[in-house]
Amino acid sequence: MLRTQVAIIGAGPSGLLLSQLLHRNGIESIVIERQAPEYVEARIRAGLLEWGTVDLLNEAGVGDRMMREGLVHDGFELAFDGRSHRIDLKGLTGQHVMVYGQTEIQKDLADARAAVQGQTLWEARDVVIEEFDGPRAKVSCVYDGKPLTIACDFVAGCDGYHGASRASVPKDRIVLHERIYPFGWMGILADVPPVSEELIYAHHSRGFALCSMRSKSRSRYYVQCPLDDTVESWPDARFWDELRARLPPHYASLVTEGPSIERSIAPLRSFVAEPMRFGRLFLVGDAAHIVPPTGAKGLNLAGADVRVLYRAIVEYYRAGSETLLDEYSSRALGRVWKATRFSWWFTTLMHKLSSDSFTHKLQLAELDYLRESRAASQAVAENYVGLRFAAP
Repeated sequence: MLRTQVAIIGAGPSGLLLSQLLHRNGIESIVIERQAPEYVEARIRAGLLEWGTVDLLNEAGVGDRMMREGLVHDGFELAFDGRSHRIDLKGLTGQHVMVYGQTEIQKDLADARAAVQGQTLWEARDVVIEEFDGPRAKVSCVYDGKPLTIACDFVAGCDGYHGASRASVPKDRIVLHERIYPFGWMGILADVPPVSEELIYAHHSRGFALCSMRSKSRSRYYVQCPLDDTVESWPDARFWDELRARLPPHYASLVTEGPSIERSIAPLRSFVAEPMRFGRLFLVGDAAHIVPPTGAKGLNLAGADVRVLYRAIVEYYRAGSETLLDEYSSRALGRVWKATRFSWWFTTLMHKLSSDSFTHKLQLAELDYLRESRAASQAVAENYVGLRFAAP
């Protein structure tokens, strides 16, 4: 049997970030991951960071490369009805966001974990969390072909929607809220320069489109598609034609085509589980909540959970107080529901919801109101850069 202070289930960004922050505060952890490191590192996910997430990565000591290579953005474009309106994040809130891919964050965190020789159990199977209602918890798994048990003070479930952490909670103790959207995003990654230096969110009668980037030479583009579409039905030529058709002419003319290096269709959903604490077990990130990618809140919400949880654990070991641990779920969920509301609102505003002309006209009216109203644009900007954290 192994013994540690905190067992962290999942070696994605939230799990490794939590382990790094705990290490810098003298707290031991073991990270348990069911996949191989190459698989986790290769996952292509989010790329837009709220500045609070940037600050947290710097606090963890893993932000040097991000600060050198990340792209700081002061605004983004809303394109609709052949026009566009820039949301001036810096002017409206005094804050920025940063484009820096999750793949790069994963590399930085993995390097930091290796540098401190932190224990990570890769390809651990059949993970089960036990006794989390008692004074100590246990995590059992099969590692290197042998049964293994880890005794710990706390378990952080950072293992995503399909992981073992939430599944370990009895169904009568957890409430699940869900909204499934009737469309998906067909996305490609290509080594071509971006259409614009800032992100473009486009509303069009043919469907939503997003122009984003991972660097000054690598672009990430999306178009709304039916849920039953397949990647094979979207060859590159069709994708580029559809992307241009959904952009205002001045942006469409700037699209540089190139062969895709990654193609995928992502379904959209909103999901929240509550509470997020069960005795010694704490749910973090996608294990507790999922938002549609419109507005890029997923990774940032996971970072916010980590911020609340690591400070609560530090207080416990330094001061013997469980106050912040007791407040974890309510603090985290307060932010989760606000971000879920914004992601739902932004998704329903920008996507083609039906062939109903009434709905389409209402969307255009709201977008036009955003263009005319500083107050409305400021509300969007405040949510986009990330709402401020309440003390502590």
